[in-house]
Amino acid sequence: MSPARGPVPSSGWRQSPPPPPPPPPPPPPPPPPSIPPSTWRGYLKVARQAAIYRETRRLTEEDFLRVSREAGTVVLDARSREKFDELHVKGALNLSFPDIAVESLQKALPDKETLILIYCNNNFRGAEGPFPSKLPTASLNLSTFIALYNYGYRNVWELGPVIDVKKSKLPLEPTAKAR
Repeated sequence: MSPARGPVPSSGWRQSPPPPPPPPPPPPPPPPPSIPPSTWRGYLKVARQAAIYRETRRLTEEDFLRVSREAGTVVLDARSREKFDELHVKGALNLSFPDIAVESLQKALPDKETLILIYCNNNFRGAEGPFPSKLPTASLNLSTFIALYNYGYRNVWELGPVIDVKKSKLPLEPTAKAR
């Protein structure tokens, strides 16, 4: 017997110590945070402010067309990329509503004083594919206006009327790859 290492097997090899126990399993991830009620109150407060502000910011088709031609004006289409590619106002910038966030806005619209024109599905009829109807209270213009207002954009104007795409004075086109 070796005094420092314990018994030596008859073959002359020393036994290895037993392997260490496995590490404990990692703790479970924390539950996702819930949206506190104060966030809803804050959103509703901003939505009310934006609604009041929006009342005088709706344009006729003629005014929308005229203003869209002014230097520095951005026509913003917040529909999905798929619907935008099917048909949109010529020259419009597509920033799908779910993608509206601090970073995407800073990249697409770095100057909060930029004159922004918005339109949505409910502004057009006669093209259900690219412009499917929504309930008026679920109009994308409402959500987009509130979001832009919330991020500090105040030079936002909205197309007001419902326009038949076949009679529209606004130039509409598909994205080149969608043709």
